[in-house]
Amino acid sequence: QLAESGGGLVQAGGSLTLSCAASGRGFSRHAMGWFRQAPGKEREFGAGISGSGDTTYYSDSVKGRFTISRDNSKNMVYLQMNSLKPEDTAVYYCAAGAVPYSDYEGTWAYWGQGTQVTVSS
Repeated sequence: QLAESGGGLVQAGGSLTLSCAASGRGFSRHAMGWFRQAPGKEREFGAGISGSGDTTYYSDSVKGRFTISRDNSKNMVYLQMNSLKPEDTAVYYCAAGAVPYSDYEGTWAYWGQGTQVTVSS
């Protein structure tokens, strides 16, 4: 089970950190990822991290601004978001799966309920 937190309203140029708490065993065996879905758009891959945390992947739209990390001792994954833009407004979802680089939703087995991020201009 995955539960996101940390969403909210922020001004353009600001920062926000999302957290995702995972329950159950075997957390470190799963790749973790962050997806987002903007109003009227399909859900898209944002960032992924390997089970060990030593490899990360980013979509072009967030690369250089967002950082994904994880703490396997706490069963937590984070998304640090800097230089936020209005187009980053979306519901952000945490996901667990087999590979950290896949943008295909079918490869991600577990999903959280999402947390809203709104960036005002």
